[in-house]
Amino acid sequence: MTALPLAGRRIAVPESREIEVFAGLLERRGACVIRCPLVAIRDAPDWAPVLDWSRRLAGDELDDLILLTGEGLRRILACIEQHEPALRPQFLGALARVRKIVRGPKPAKVLRELGMKPEIAAERPTTEGVIASLHARELRGRRVGVQLYGTEPNRPLVDFLESAGAAVSTVAPYVYADAADEQAVRDLVGQLRDGGVDAIAFTSSAQIERLIAVASEQAARAALANTLVAAIGPVVADTLRRHGIDARLMPEESFFLKPLTSALEEALGDRHGAAEGP
Repeated sequence: MTALPLAGRRIAVPESREIEVFAGLLERRGACVIRCPLVAIRDAPDWAPVLDWSRRLAGDELDDLILLTGEGLRRILACIEQHEPALRPQFLGALARVRKIVRGPKPAKVLRELGMKPEIAAERPTTEGVIASLHARELRGRRVGVQLYGTEPNRPLVDFLESAGAAVSTVAPYVYADAADEQAVRDLVGQLRDGGVDAIAFTSSAQIERLIAVASEQAARAALANTLVAAIGPVVADTLRRHGIDARLMPEESFFLKPLTSALEEALGDRHGAAEGP
Protein backbone atom coordinates (compact mmCIF):
# COMPACT_ATOMS: atom_id res chain seq x y z
CA MET A 1 0.00 0.00 0.00
CA THR A 2 1.40 3.41 -0.98
CA ALA A 3 2.11 5.66 1.99
CA LEU A 4 0.32 9.01 2.09
CA PRO A 5 2.74 11.77 1.02
CA LEU A 6 2.52 13.76 4.27
CA ALA A 7 2.31 10.78 6.65
CA GLY A 8 4.10 11.57 9.89
CA ARG A 9 4.42 15.27 9.14
CA ARG A 10 3.21 17.81 11.71
CA ILE A 11 1.95 20.99 10.08
CA ALA A 12 0.75 24.05 12.02
CA VAL A 13 -2.24 25.87 10.54
CA PRO A 14 -2.93 29.38 11.90
CA GLU A 15 -5.79 29.95 9.41
CA SER A 16 -9.20 30.82 10.90
CA ARG A 17 -12.03 31.24 8.39
CA GLU A 18 -11.17 28.19 6.26
CA ILE A 19 -9.23 26.23 8.85
CA GLU A 20 -11.20 23.00 8.41
CA VAL A 21 -10.92 23.19 4.61
CA PHE A 22 -7.14 23.63 4.85
CA ALA A 23 -6.76 21.04 7.60
CA GLY A 24 -8.82 18.56 5.58
CA LEU A 25 -6.60 18.99 2.51
CA LEU A 26 -3.53 18.24 4.62
CA GLU A 27 -5.04 15.41 6.65
CA ARG A 28 -6.18 13.57 3.53
CA ARG A 29 -2.52 13.48 2.60
CA GLY A 30 -1.62 11.98 5.96
CA ALA A 31 -0.47 15.07 7.86
CA CYS A 32 -1.02 15.63 11.56
CA VAL A 33 -2.47 19.16 11.66
CA ILE A 34 -1.88 21.46 14.61
CA ARG A 35 -4.85 23.83 14.59
CA CYS A 36 -4.09 27.23 16.13
CA PRO A 37 -6.24 29.96 14.55
CA LEU A 38 -4.38 33.18 15.38
CA VAL A 39 -6.91 35.74 14.17
CA ALA A 40 -10.61 35.91 13.39
CA ILE A 41 -12.25 37.99 10.66
CA ARG A 42 -15.31 39.92 11.77
CA ASP A 43 -17.64 42.49 10.26
CA ALA A 44 -16.72 46.11 10.86
CA PRO A 45 -18.11 47.03 14.31
CA ASP A 46 -19.77 50.12 12.81
CA TRP A 47 -21.66 49.15 9.67
CA ALA A 48 -22.90 52.68 8.88
CA PRO A 49 -19.74 53.88 7.05
CA VAL A 50 -19.71 50.66 4.99
CA LEU A 51 -23.32 51.22 3.98
CA ASP A 52 -22.73 54.92 3.24
CA TRP A 53 -19.80 54.01 0.97
CA SER A 54 -21.95 51.33 -0.73
CA ARG A 55 -24.63 53.92 -1.45
CA ARG A 56 -22.01 56.14 -3.09
CA LEU A 57 -20.92 53.35 -5.40
CA ALA A 58 -24.53 52.43 -6.12
CA GLY A 59 -25.20 56.08 -7.02
CA ASP A 60 -22.44 56.04 -9.67
CA GLU A 61 -20.26 58.37 -7.59
CA LEU A 62 -17.14 56.29 -8.27
CA ASP A 63 -15.28 55.74 -11.54
CA ASP A 64 -12.85 53.06 -10.38
CA LEU A 65 -12.91 50.42 -7.65
CA ILE A 66 -9.78 48.79 -6.27
CA LEU A 67 -10.51 45.48 -4.56
CA LEU A 68 -7.65 44.33 -2.36
CA THR A 69 -9.33 41.16 -1.05
CA GLY A 70 -12.19 38.86 -1.94
CA GLU A 71 -13.28 38.87 1.70
CA GLY A 72 -13.86 42.61 1.51
CA LEU A 73 -16.34 42.42 -1.35
CA ARG A 74 -18.16 39.53 0.32
CA ARG A 75 -18.48 41.54 3.53
CA ILE A 76 -19.78 44.61 1.69
CA LEU A 77 -22.48 42.50 0.03
CA ALA A 78 -23.34 40.89 3.38
CA CYS A 79 -23.64 44.34 4.99
CA ILE A 80 -26.05 45.45 2.27
CA GLU A 81 -28.05 42.23 2.58
CA GLN A 82 -28.39 42.66 6.35
CA HIS A 83 -29.05 46.40 6.62
CA GLU A 84 -30.46 47.60 3.28
CA PRO A 85 -31.29 44.67 0.97
CA ALA A 86 -33.16 46.92 -1.48
CA LEU A 87 -29.79 48.52 -2.32
CA ARG A 88 -28.29 45.29 -3.70
CA PRO A 89 -29.58 45.49 -7.32
CA GLN A 90 -28.46 49.11 -7.67
CA PHE A 91 -25.08 48.30 -6.10
CA LEU A 92 -24.50 45.35 -8.42
CA GLY A 93 -25.48 47.41 -11.44
CA ALA A 94 -22.96 50.09 -10.52
CA LEU A 95 -20.34 47.45 -9.73
CA ALA A 96 -20.74 46.12 -13.26
CA ARG A 97 -20.22 49.61 -14.72
CA VAL A 98 -17.27 50.78 -12.63
CA ARG A 99 -13.70 50.02 -13.71
CA LYS A 100 -12.62 47.23 -11.39
CA ILE A 101 -8.98 46.75 -10.39
CA VAL A 102 -8.03 43.66 -8.37
CA ARG A 103 -4.90 43.00 -6.39
CA GLY A 104 -5.02 39.23 -6.74
CA PRO A 105 -7.08 36.17 -7.70
CA LYS A 106 -9.44 36.14 -4.71
CA PRO A 107 -11.36 39.35 -5.49
CA ALA A 108 -11.38 38.27 -9.16
CA LYS A 109 -12.99 34.99 -8.07
CA VAL A 110 -15.75 36.82 -6.17
CA LEU A 111 -16.41 39.00 -9.21
CA ARG A 112 -16.71 35.89 -11.40
CA GLU A 113 -19.28 34.49 -8.97
CA LEU A 114 -21.27 37.67 -9.63
CA GLY A 115 -20.95 37.26 -13.39
CA MET A 116 -18.31 39.99 -13.70
CA LYS A 117 -14.59 40.27 -14.27
CA PRO A 118 -11.94 42.87 -13.46
CA GLU A 119 -10.87 45.35 -16.10
CA ILE A 120 -7.37 45.51 -14.59
CA ALA A 121 -5.54 42.79 -12.63
CA ALA A 122 -2.22 43.52 -10.95
CA GLU A 123 0.54 41.34 -12.36
CA ARG A 124 1.92 40.91 -8.84
CA PRO A 125 -0.75 40.55 -6.11
CA THR A 126 0.61 43.28 -3.85
CA THR A 127 -0.01 46.97 -3.25
CA GLU A 128 3.10 47.68 -5.33
CA GLY A 129 1.62 45.54 -8.09
CA VAL A 130 -1.60 47.57 -8.06
CA ILE A 131 0.36 50.82 -8.22
CA ALA A 132 2.46 49.51 -11.12
CA SER A 133 -0.69 48.49 -13.03
CA LEU A 134 -2.07 52.03 -12.73
CA HIS A 135 1.13 54.02 -13.07
CA ALA A 136 0.84 54.73 -16.78
CA ARG A 137 -2.92 55.42 -16.69
CA GLU A 138 -4.55 58.82 -16.42
CA LEU A 139 -6.08 59.15 -12.97
CA ARG A 140 -6.51 62.91 -12.64
CA GLY A 141 -10.08 63.76 -11.76
CA ARG A 142 -11.14 60.13 -11.38
CA ARG A 143 -13.11 59.08 -8.32
CA VAL A 144 -11.50 55.92 -6.95
CA GLY A 145 -12.93 53.61 -4.31
CA VAL A 146 -10.48 51.46 -2.36
CA GLN A 147 -11.62 48.42 -0.39
CA LEU A 148 -9.02 48.06 2.33
CA TYR A 149 -7.31 44.99 3.75
CA GLY A 150 -8.75 44.88 7.27
CA THR A 151 -8.32 48.33 8.80
CA GLU A 152 -4.83 48.89 7.35
CA PRO A 153 -5.11 52.39 5.75
CA ASN A 154 -2.67 51.48 2.94
CA ARG A 155 -1.07 54.90 2.75
CA PRO A 156 1.28 53.93 -0.11
CA LEU A 157 -1.68 53.20 -2.40
CA VAL A 158 -3.82 56.13 -1.25
CA ASP A 159 -0.88 58.55 -1.48
CA PHE A 160 -0.10 57.34 -5.01
CA LEU A 161 -3.69 57.83 -6.13
CA GLU A 162 -4.00 61.28 -4.58
CA SER A 163 -0.64 62.40 -6.00
CA ALA A 164 -1.93 61.33 -9.43
CA GLY A 165 -4.92 63.64 -9.01
CA ALA A 166 -7.59 61.10 -8.05
CA ALA A 167 -10.23 61.60 -5.37
CA VAL A 168 -10.05 58.58 -3.06
CA SER A 169 -12.83 57.01 -1.00
CA THR A 170 -11.86 54.06 1.22
CA VAL A 171 -13.99 51.43 2.92
CA ALA A 172 -13.03 48.91 5.63
CA PRO A 173 -15.77 46.25 5.69
CA TYR A 174 -14.06 43.88 8.14
CA VAL A 175 -11.62 43.80 11.02
CA TYR A 176 -9.19 41.27 12.43
CA ALA A 177 -9.58 40.12 16.02
CA ASP A 178 -7.63 37.73 18.22
CA ALA A 179 -8.75 34.10 17.96
CA ALA A 180 -6.61 31.61 19.95
CA ASP A 181 -5.89 32.70 23.52
CA GLU A 182 -2.37 33.82 24.32
CA GLN A 183 -1.43 30.59 26.11
CA ALA A 184 -2.36 28.57 23.02
CA VAL A 185 -0.12 30.85 20.93
CA ARG A 186 2.74 30.42 23.43
CA ASP A 187 2.26 26.64 23.31
CA LEU A 188 2.54 26.77 19.51
CA VAL A 189 5.72 28.84 19.77
CA GLY A 190 7.12 26.28 22.20
CA GLN A 191 6.43 23.42 19.79
CA LEU A 192 8.05 25.37 16.97
CA ARG A 193 11.07 26.20 19.10
CA ASP A 194 11.51 22.57 20.18
CA GLY A 195 11.50 21.34 16.59
CA GLY A 196 8.22 19.47 16.98
CA VAL A 197 6.61 21.02 13.89
CA ASP A 198 7.67 20.22 10.33
CA ALA A 199 6.01 23.25 8.76
CA ILE A 200 3.79 26.22 9.50
CA ALA A 201 1.64 27.67 6.71
CA PHE A 202 0.69 31.34 7.01
CA THR A 203 -2.29 32.51 4.96
CA SER A 204 -2.54 36.16 6.07
CA SER A 205 -0.26 38.90 7.34
CA ALA A 206 -2.49 39.34 10.39
CA GLN A 207 -1.51 35.85 11.60
CA ILE A 208 2.17 36.82 11.59
CA GLU A 209 1.51 40.06 13.44
CA ARG A 210 -0.48 38.22 16.14
CA LEU A 211 2.25 35.62 16.62
CA ILE A 212 4.83 38.38 17.04
CA ALA A 213 2.57 40.43 19.32
CA VAL A 214 2.32 37.49 21.73
CA ALA A 215 5.80 36.01 21.44
CA SER A 216 7.96 39.06 20.44
CA GLU A 217 9.73 39.35 17.10
CA GLN A 218 12.97 37.85 18.43
CA ALA A 219 11.23 34.82 19.94
CA ALA A 220 9.14 34.28 16.80
CA ARG A 221 12.23 34.42 14.57
CA ALA A 222 14.06 31.94 16.79
CA ALA A 223 11.10 29.53 16.89
CA LEU A 224 10.43 29.69 13.15
CA ALA A 225 14.08 29.00 12.38
CA ASN A 226 13.42 25.36 13.31
CA THR A 227 10.60 24.70 10.85
CA LEU A 228 9.65 25.10 7.21
CA VAL A 229 7.85 28.44 6.91
CA ALA A 230 5.31 28.58 4.09
CA ALA A 231 3.41 31.63 2.79
CA ILE A 232 0.28 31.50 0.66
CA GLY A 233 1.46 34.42 -1.48
CA PRO A 234 3.84 37.38 -1.85
CA VAL A 235 1.96 39.73 0.51
CA VAL A 236 2.38 37.25 3.36
CA ALA A 237 5.98 36.52 2.33
CA ASP A 238 6.74 40.26 2.36
CA THR A 239 5.33 40.59 5.89
CA LEU A 240 7.51 37.71 7.06
CA ARG A 241 10.54 39.29 5.41
CA ARG A 242 9.83 42.61 7.10
CA HIS A 243 10.18 40.81 10.44
CA GLY A 244 13.40 39.08 9.43
CA ILE A 245 11.77 35.73 8.63
CA ASP A 246 12.24 33.96 5.29
CA ALA A 247 9.31 32.18 3.66
CA ARG A 248 11.07 29.12 2.29
CA LEU A 249 7.97 27.90 0.48
CA MET A 250 5.27 29.64 -1.59
CA PRO A 251 3.08 28.57 -4.53
CA GLU A 252 4.57 29.81 -7.77
CA GLU A 253 1.47 31.28 -9.40
CA SER A 254 -1.94 30.56 -7.87
CA PHE A 255 -2.17 31.80 -4.29
CA PHE A 256 -4.90 29.59 -2.82
CA LEU A 257 -5.09 26.77 -0.28
CA LYS A 258 -4.87 23.91 -2.78
CA PRO A 259 -1.65 25.14 -4.44
CA LEU A 260 -0.20 25.81 -0.98
CA THR A 261 -1.10 22.25 0.02
CA SER A 262 0.55 20.91 -3.12
CA ALA A 263 3.69 22.92 -2.42
CA LEU A 264 3.83 21.52 1.12
CA GLU A 265 3.28 18.01 -0.21
CA GLU A 266 6.10 18.38 -2.70
CA ALA A 267 8.54 19.86 -0.19
CA LEU A 268 7.80 17.63 2.78
CA GLY A 269 7.17 14.56 0.69
CA ASP A 270 10.62 14.86 -0.85
CA ARG A 271 12.17 15.39 2.56
CA HIS A 272 10.23 12.44 3.97
CA GLY A 273 11.37 10.20 1.14
CA ALA A 274 14.96 11.33 1.59
CA ALA A 275 14.79 10.56 5.30
CA GLU A 276 13.66 7.00 4.59
CA GLY A 277 16.20 6.36 1.83
CA PRO A 278 19.32 4.23 2.27
